[in-house]
Order: sequence, then C-alpha cells, then structure tokens
Amino acid sequence: MSTLAHTMMTAARSADSGLASPGGLDRYPYAETPAVDRVGAPAWDGADPELGRVGRRAAGSRGRGLHGQLVQQLGQMIVSGDLGADRPLVPEEIGQRFEVSRTVVRESLRVLEAKGLVSARPNVGTRVRPVSDWNLLDPDIIEWRAFGPQRDDQRRELSELRWTIEPLAACLAAGHGREDVQQRLTDMVEIMGHAMGQGDALTFARADAEFHSLLIQIAGNRMLEHLSGIVSAALQVSGGPATGCERPNETSLAQHGRIVDALAGGDGAAAEAAMRQLLTVHPEVERVVPAPREH
Repeated sequence: MSTLAHTMMTAARSADSGLASPGGLDRYPYAETPAVDRVGAPAWDGADPELGRVGRRAAGSRGRGLHGQLVQQLGQMIVSGDLGADRPLVPEEIGQRFEVSRTVVRESLRVLEAKGLVSARPNVGTRVRPVSDWNLLDPDIIEWRAFGPQRDDQRRELSELRWTIEPLAACLAAGHGREDVQQRLTDMVEIMGHAMGQGDALTFARADAEFHSLLIQIAGNRMLEHLSGIVSAALQVSGGPATGCERPNETSLAQHGRIVDALAGGDGAAAEAAMRQLLTVHPEVERVVPAPREH
C-alpha cells in the first residue's frame, strides 16, 4: 500500500472518531448521522434543548462550534418546514430557546440570510423566504434537503445534475493531462481498491469524493470547477445504491480505473463513456437517470 493510501486511511479513521485529520481531505466531510435522526423536528418544541450546553463542551459533527450548530439546527428546521414564513424568527426567542448569546443568534441569522433562507427587514423582522429564493446549490442546503421531507426529490435532482456535469468534465479533463494529477487519480483508485478489500467504506467514500472533485477541477472550465462542491455534497448525502459510487464493488472500481486510463491516453470520448457507465452501475439508477417527465 502506498504512503498516500496509508495516510488517507488514517485520516478517515481520525475523522470517524471525531479527531482532526491530516492533509487536504478535510474538504470532504461526511455526514455521520443517519437520515432518520434528522427528519421531523417539530418547531421549537422539537429542537435540541441541549444544543447550547453541548456546543459549549464540544464542536459539532463537522468541527462546528456553537455558531455553526445553531446554523445547522435552524437551517434544518427551515428546510423541513418546521419554521415557516407564518411566524417571524425573533432573536430573543431563539437565544432563550437554545441558550446562546445575542451575538451568536445574530451571526447565525446572517449566515442563513446569505444562503437565501431568511430575510431581515425593518418593521417586519426576520422571516423565512420562499423556496424559490433559496440557494439550492449551497452544500448545507443540499444536505438539509437530502435529510428532510424533500429527500427523494433532492437525491433525484442531484443525480440528474451529476449526470449532466461529470461526463462532460471527464471528457474535458482528457485534454488537460498532467503527470501529478494523473498520479493523484491513480492513487485514489488504489486507495478505493484497498479500502474495499478491508471493508472500509469511509475511506472508500473519501477517496471517491477526492477523485470526482479533482476530475472536475482539471476540466479546464472555471464554471464547472465551481460546481465541484455540489458533487462532493451529492456524494455525502446520496444514501442508497443510486450510482456506482455509493456502494463499493468491483464494477465501480473498474469504471474508475477506465476513466483514469482514458485520461492518460487523452481519449475524451472514452473518459466520458466510462463516467456514464460509472454513474449507471446499478439497475436502480434507472429511476434517477434523466428521462422525459410529464409536467
């Protein structure tokens, strides 16, 4: 096993234990909480009463502090519909409910406003904005939707978006061959293979996310590169065998290898075809591959 593979597997185990992991792979955190634990929190009464106290003892699952935890809690409640436009978000009420300071509440609401979830107006207060105003490409909103009532739609939409983005990125990347990038992609496939043999799904997932993000970043298209975070978010929240990347197996691993070989040969058409095959490894993918839909 290469030094990189050993480092990455150590990083994955550190992340799983809640410790900071070395290297750049921290850009791809994975949700540790099952979906069932994230759905259905009813209004204020269902919010975590220990959020404030827990936040003072330790950071959240992504290394978030108290401010980040409040953003997470309020964001989930808004996206799930537990907090709607029918009632204002009163900072004093939020502060009392979650036992946090006025400053923490104010900064958290600013983050949510930047994501398009809420708006603050004089004489009106802070209110939830309609879904049409939300930044649906924000990784946090992607996660919140994927573990909320809209999870089926969110996962379908993400799969359709990946089907649009990634084959094109693979094709374009074939024209931007660099030895260091080629080696990095090869390393990711090696890591995935070793992780699969060890039954280490977490390391496989982290290497997979690195692979797909890097592929988009080397496509030579800045707008596509901007979407790499969306693909990473999609891999985080996919939850189920919708594509070959979500369940470690020999077929998925082989398709990753074919992409690398096509890139090394500068064959854009082959790289694109291999990516499409990767995204349709499982029969279940028929329900998410783009197809005409009645409106």
